[in-house]
Amino acid sequence: MTAEQRPSGEAADERVFASYGARAEEYVSAVGRMEHVDQADLDCVLRWARGIAGRVLDVGSGPGQWTDWLSQRGVRVEGVEPVPEFVALAEASYPESSFRLGRGESLNEADGAIGGVLAWYSLIHMPPADIDRALVEFARVIRPGGGLLLGFFTATEPGRFEHAIAPAYFWPVEQLAARVEAAGFAVRETETRQGRPDRAHGSISAIRSRIE
Repeated sequence: MTAEQRPSGEAADERVFASYGARAEEYVSAVGRMEHVDQADLDCVLRWARGIAGRVLDVGSGPGQWTDWLSQRGVRVEGVEPVPEFVALAEASYPESSFRLGRGESLNEADGAIGGVLAWYSLIHMPPADIDRALVEFARVIRPGGGLLLGFFTATEPGRFEHAIAPAYFWPVEQLAARVEAAGFAVRETETRQGRPDRAHGSISAIRSRIE
């Protein structure tokens, strides 16, 4: 299927992936190492991951820094990343950790096979009309009682902005939390804090609801 024949959402995804691939090394130098991460984010993600029973998928793992960092701390984790250039960099940089090519909307896992999904700033380029595809797939693969942790840009109103790589989106916490719950989760904790002057940080921790 050619790019012209693909559904518009899929074609847009491919453009985002290509943009990241073309600037993969630049991305690593700018924001793709653990020394770039705020201590509050380290604490949040590690506390969440250590509460997960079973395997964790780091969805949108980029150049692999979070996957490897968690693995070194005893978390059973695999990175899943749609950009081939990032997967190659991750495998070269962190040979003791596990990575594979894949995308959040199609994780190639059995129903209920995963203990938890970390999606740390990996859904920021997904338009509001499309984000449910990923959330529903997360719910499918996470076992009942398993966990989901999202990191994202937040604001008081939803909106699109020009990110360095590709257009990205702000989410009001309560609106994204409602989408998460509609996909089959119970939201347990949310957080917001000011990051860069023009971009605030948000996170949502949720538990996969029991299937009736």
